[in-house]
This record gives sequence, C-alpha cells and structure tokens, in this order.
Amino acid sequence: MDIKTLLHDDDAVSPVIGVILMVAITVILAAVIASFVLGLGDQAGQAAPQVSVSCDIGASGSMTHDGGDTLNYNNLDIKNPDNAVTSSDTEITAGDEIYSGQVNDGTQLVWEDPDGGSTNVIAEC
Repeated sequence: MDIKTLLHDDDAVSPVIGVILMVAITVILAAVIASFVLGLGDQAGQAAPQVSVSCDIGASGSMTHDGGDTLNYNNLDIKNPDNAVTSSDTEITAGDEIYSGQVNDGTQLVWEDPDGGSTNVIAEC
C-alpha cells in the first residue's frame, strides 16, 4: 500500500458532503411543512393602530381622534365604567369625534383585530 496515494485519495469526500446537504434540506423542508400544518404562520395578526385621543369628561362629553392611524368603527368598542358599549360603521381620521355621550374616567377605546383573536386598549380617559 502506497501512503502517498492514500493521503491524496479524496474520493469519499464528495459523497459525504452530498449526504450532509440532503439531510439538511430534508430537515428544513420538514420544519416549513410542519409550521404550515400546525398553523404557526397564521398567528401573527395585525398590529393595533397607534392613535392620540382627547376626552371631554362629563355627562355630555366626547372622545375625539387627535392624530395617528385611521380607525374603523367596525373594529372599535367604547367601554365606559358602567359597561355601556357603543360602536358604528364608519372610518375615523384625525379631528373626527369617536364617541359622543357620557365619558368618564376609565372610559376605554378598545380595538379588536379584524382577523379575530385579540383585543387591545388603544386609549383610555
């Protein structure tokens, strides 16, 4: 046996690298398929809108959109401490009145994710 040919003979290197690459591709493919099957990619949802709201507290008070993202009433609830809930069907931009009625300390503007699954308090008086 010639030691020089043994040291320079690298015929087995290429198949070993090929097998390692095939195993890696299989593992990555299995992870991607598993994430779709388990629905992990669908849980991201939408981020809550960022708004600035001013409140006129009192029996004939109001809640006004002062700036930030456009709101859709379909995704909003107004929750007073006495558990009164109000909603409507229009879009609200800066300068629009969100709610007119009794606004108390603790009245909350709650945004519901249109895709379902989560709610966020985006403003509170």
